[in-house]
Amino acid sequence: MPQPRPSRAAPLLILAALCLAPSLYAQNASVWGDELPAPHARLPDAARQPGAPVDWPAPPLGGPPDHVKGIYLNAWAFGDKRFYQLVRLAQETEINAFVIDIKDDTGYLTYRSTVPIAIAIGANGRLRARDTEERLRFLHQRGIYPIARIVVAKDPLLAAQKPSWSVAHRDGGLWRDRLKFAWVDAFNDSVWVYAGQLAEEAIRLGFSEVQFDYVRFPDEPKSRLASAVFAARRPNETTRDGVVRNLRLLKQHMARAGAPFTIDVFGMTASATVDLGVGQVWEDLVSTADVVLPMVYPSHYYHSFHGIKRPNSEPYRVVRFALQDAVKRTASANGAAEIRPYLQAFTLGKPRYTPFHIREQIRAAEELGLKSWVLWNPRAVYHRDFFLPKRTPEVATEPVAGSSITKAGMGLK
Repeated sequence: MPQPRPSRAAPLLILAALCLAPSLYAQNASVWGDELPAPHARLPDAARQPGAPVDWPAPPLGGPPDHVKGIYLNAWAFGDKRFYQLVRLAQETEINAFVIDIKDDTGYLTYRSTVPIAIAIGANGRLRARDTEERLRFLHQRGIYPIARIVVAKDPLLAAQKPSWSVAHRDGGLWRDRLKFAWVDAFNDSVWVYAGQLAEEAIRLGFSEVQFDYVRFPDEPKSRLASAVFAARRPNETTRDGVVRNLRLLKQHMARAGAPFTIDVFGMTASATVDLGVGQVWEDLVSTADVVLPMVYPSHYYHSFHGIKRPNSEPYRVVRFALQDAVKRTASANGAAEIRPYLQAFTLGKPRYTPFHIREQIRAAEELGLKSWVLWNPRAVYHRDFFLPKRTPEVATEPVAGSSITKAGMGLK
């Protein structure tokens, strides 16, 4: 159906601010129950020489659960005691996957990398976790599917250290967005090769899947982009062409690693019939990736989206309409990607989001047959009531005729 053209600047600016939200530590551990004991054997990443092998083999790559039900963990949550609290949450609820930042939009890495570019630009300078492999082993042992998240084009560290790979300003120096962040040039294949090398390393560390975010160009007003110079742009190449070309490059890296190729995309991409200016077109994305995660956060949709006056107040309808658009447009694509939506688990404006608002989004997705989803909270704060309790096996007893002996059967509660 025809739709008013949305404002492209506001939604992605809000999303950027959310990703930059500071990590808070005031959450009471009792929310999640007793903290799980950490494993005993330990060899911190920081104590290992660059290039030295880990002290135990990485866990074998396992396939994803039949239905991925995940939560996002920022690097700080992964690296401190909250990790064990969130594992406890997963063991008691339907959660079976963690999406973990290994390179966020600062450009710094969570673990100590041996990738030459990472070493050269100082990406190891602010490690958030000093026992990454150990924590991944901990997840595998408990049946939690670990997914690495890598931010690609919004990398101010790489931009500063490799200006020739970056978006330049026509008057000299680096171009910056409204939040004063420099971006790398998404036309430059070296940027994507670096992301691919980190992804392959993540699989060797023990991650089972890699999720690439910011696989796009900056979303800025034309007046601001007028001063941006993309030196790696090929003749007559559009932003859409640049994204498609380099997604295929990333896919080659993931094929070499033997892992799924997964990408996060702006939620409106599923509903917009044209490129919103960032190089993402839905049909391109679902025909290239194995899994596509549209970020269908109700707070990010414009007023009147599918006739909804206050999208943030109607999470069920927004997610339902957005994912209906996604499913419809994916149906005609050959070998189309799985749709695994990102859902809103944070409050932005009114109303305050409660377990009801989260469950309404999950209901909308699952009613459309999309049984896999990931919740996004930038601080990695999740309430138990967001989730259904885990269905655990129980022993059902049945008396045997003429005997006091019972035989065991299995049931689910």
